[in-house]
Amino acid sequence: MCSLALFLFGCESPRVDARPELLVREFIDRMRRVHGDPIAARRAYELLWSQAKSNLTERAKRATAVLGKTVLPEEMLAPSRFSLNYRPRNFRARVQGKWSLVTVTGEVPATQKTEVKCTLEGEHWRVALELPPLSPIRKRTPETGG
Repeated sequence: MCSLALFLFGCESPRVDARPELLVREFIDRMRRVHGDPIAARRAYELLWSQAKSNLTERAKRATAVLGKTVLPEEMLAPSRFSLNYRPRNFRARVQGKWSLVTVTGEVPATQKTEVKCTLEGEHWRVALELPPLSPIRKRTPETGG
């Protein structure tokens, strides 16, 4: 019985967030499926680091206020911003402490190369997607004329 348990657990594939290169490969795959699919968007969003999630949550909150209908944070992901113009072939991670830089290359590494930053949050690697900071919300008052 014990050997069966070792066999079953020993053959289990690693979690996609167990290593930075696996995470980036999965993130790219998930982002390719996002176009209009809320489930795929949610699955890609789950792989982001907490700072990106916070940023997207605030963007969704603002969009909800403007549109008058609920906008989810994962709906703020723009697939075109993450699309690669080549097919990824190799994923190589350089880890330094809780940070990693994953180099993604295609068939022609000299011209087909992208670097993706990742960070370790708890026991899980996350894509450290850096989004532009949000500007503060300006409130109009009667005194300012707006």
